[in-house]
Amino acid sequence: MARRAETIELAVLGLLHEGPMHGYELRKRLNLMLGWGRVLSYGSLYPTLKKMLRGSLIEESTASTPTSRRPRITYQVTEAGTREFERLMSEVGPTAWEDDNFDIRFAFFSSTDMEIRLRVLEGRRTRLQERLDRIQRELAMTAKEADRYAGELQRHGVESVEREVNWLSDLINAERGNPQTPNLGTPPHTAETS
Repeated sequence: MARRAETIELAVLGLLHEGPMHGYELRKRLNLMLGWGRVLSYGSLYPTLKKMLRGSLIEESTASTPTSRRPRITYQVTEAGTREFERLMSEVGPTAWEDDNFDIRFAFFSSTDMEIRLRVLEGRRTRLQERLDRIQRELAMTAKEADRYAGELQRHGVESVEREVNWLSDLINAERGNPQTPNLGTPPHTAETS
């Protein structure tokens, strides 16, 4: 299954785990969750919903509304969908902390065991630290060759990754119950530099 489709499935299962929703509401909530850089179209959502219906992960019900001639379809998670959501949320490995999946997993962390949360947070931090080290090496090699704007873009990338590494460290300390954990505040934007 394509990575984007897996991410959408996980998000849909997580949202429907909270309660039934119709397609418009799902798309709206998914776009809020995915962020401005990954807007979800109906052309991506509805094929995923159809696939999930065929797999019995979700079911639909229809209700007539007085303002529309067409019945409104509402989706809800099935027992199989709940089991699949729990399975996906318990997976620990590179897909759990990569850019495509981490934000969605993090949004549903309250449904995840603390040990799994820690492993995902630590995996994400390690992955970003590796990325940061690589960017800093490349920056040192190209600093003399980069013009002002390219240099600023590189600096921005380094600062974004550093911010996220620090945020993850704060979250990990909070999970472990470290009493010296600073106020966590709001998460930074996911670093997009690869």
